[in-house]
Amino acid sequence: MFSLQQWQSQGQFTHISGHQIFTKIAGDITKPALLLIHGFPSASWDWEGMWQTLSEHYFVITLDMLGFGLSDKPINATYKITEQADLYTQFLKTLNINDVHILAHDYGDTVAQELLARQVVRQSDFKINSVCFLNGGLFPEVHKPLFIQKLLLSKLGWIVPKLMNKQKFANNLVTIFSKSTPPSKQVVDTLWELLIYKDGLAVMPKLISYIKQRQQNRERWVGAIINSNIPLTFIAGAEDPISGKHMIEHYKKLIPNARVQEFVELGHYPQVENPDAITQAYLDFRNCQ
Repeated sequence: MFSLQQWQSQGQFTHISGHQIFTKIAGDITKPALLLIHGFPSASWDWEGMWQTLSEHYFVITLDMLGFGLSDKPINATYKITEQADLYTQFLKTLNINDVHILAHDYGDTVAQELLARQVVRQSDFKINSVCFLNGGLFPEVHKPLFIQKLLLSKLGWIVPKLMNKQKFANNLVTIFSKSTPPSKQVVDTLWELLIYKDGLAVMPKLISYIKQRQQNRERWVGAIINSNIPLTFIAGAEDPISGKHMIEHYKKLIPNARVQEFVELGHYPQVENPDAITQAYLDFRNCQ
């Protein structure tokens, strides 16, 4: 497992849209580009268990979105999903990358849906060749937020950062990981360190607005999946109370010829809980295209 220090030492800070954004690339630039988009409330470190193998097959690109991980966390930012999508677009431009595959998780699924929506309406600055979604709220009508997420969304949201501590954070993580693959001490310690870096707790009530944005943009973002003509798949842990079995079933119901791989023994963070299995599932998806 990469320590946070190792992970950071192999990346760099890139000035994008007026902010210092932590970015990371690996692999052979002549190979297909693979964009990794992380979830809430964590960061690109979520991909550390898959990073080595993926970088042997792809030119792998990732970053910590605004408000997350090692990137800037301005208190006055609006934290719109469209703006997060713009970060990836700008970064790809700096790398002269014109087409990518996308692997996304959680909040990152929504960012991927926005990027996909731009392609559907021919307003994208780059070509997306395939998308793999991991556990996330693809369909707002069946997404089941945790109590703490509901609290963050409420008028009392400002109080959550004041009450949050590492033990409470760990307790919440345990509830969304599978019972058979609980978060290790290093996972808890690292995700907590990333969360509190640059006073990240303070921006959580603003970041959580993505749940409302999903509802407001449902037609565009769900339509992006339904109307795309590129290979898509949903690889998900069924034990996830937020977007597990119920999200998988809804995906099968709404998406024509849905391609799904369900891991009955995994939870909300499948790529952290069993990175080798998820890496293999992703490579299998790409190999059968």
